[in-house]
Amino acid sequence: MPLPPADLDYVRKLVFDHSGIVLERSKAYLVETRLTPVATRLGFKSLEEFVRNLKNTPVNGAHRTVIDAMTTNETYFFRDIHPFEALRKNVLPEIIQNRESTRTLRIWCGACSTGQEPYSISIILKDGFPKIDNWNIQIVATDLSQDVLEKAKSGAYTQLEVNRGLPAMYLVKYFKQQQDRWVIREDIRKRVQFRELNLTKPFPPMGRFDIVFLRNVLIYFDNPTKQQILGRIQSLLAPDGYLFLGCAETPVNLNPNFEAVSFGKATCYRLKR
Repeated sequence: MPLPPADLDYVRKLVFDHSGIVLERSKAYLVETRLTPVATRLGFKSLEEFVRNLKNTPVNGAHRTVIDAMTTNETYFFRDIHPFEALRKNVLPEIIQNRESTRTLRIWCGACSTGQEPYSISIILKDGFPKIDNWNIQIVATDLSQDVLEKAKSGAYTQLEVNRGLPAMYLVKYFKQQQDRWVIREDIRKRVQFRELNLTKPFPPMGRFDIVFLRNVLIYFDNPTKQQILGRIQSLLAPDGYLFLGCAETPVNLNPNFEAVSFGKATCYRLKR
């Protein structure tokens, strides 16, 4: 049975207020598909009964479960490959040369989901740039969802997950099979720090970053929210740093302080000089 319009609007507002994600009314099927199993798991007879309970109680863990369920966590190793090729061939060599004096490299992966993106970057650093092994390297990976962060911290993935995008040579070299999971090597994992962060809220003190990955997440926000997020990124990106967005995302018409830079089939952004 379809969710009544008033209940759908409640869920839409709940998700927007706490995550910034815009759910159009046309996505009612998505709300029902994702939340019906949640309602059943929590012991409710129907989705409508579950939403009625949410309306009548202060925001708690159940509300957080709804927000997590409506957050898209699609990710895989070396997603879309071209940005990672640009990172390895162009961006990292330039940034590493510029940081020779400080021997420090800081990278932020926003909306990191279950961790494949920051671990892909850590593998690139280990495999392609052994001369900086003794540098102070920090990969900060953040997400709104506590559940996906817990999975990311484990560094353990199913056969299907490692089959998606991870080259076989990296699987053999940097993972160890434990029962039905592949666990990433400790030296790859320890460079990544996972933290909870809501992109739509003011950022906590994070320091300055040389490279920012914020791929395939801005598309879920309205333009004012996108502008706020890009403004915050501008304030924490090093003057010679680089921003990677998703293929369908751009700061054009949202923030005039970024300019596009193309490396082969990949486009990233830096602050205008």
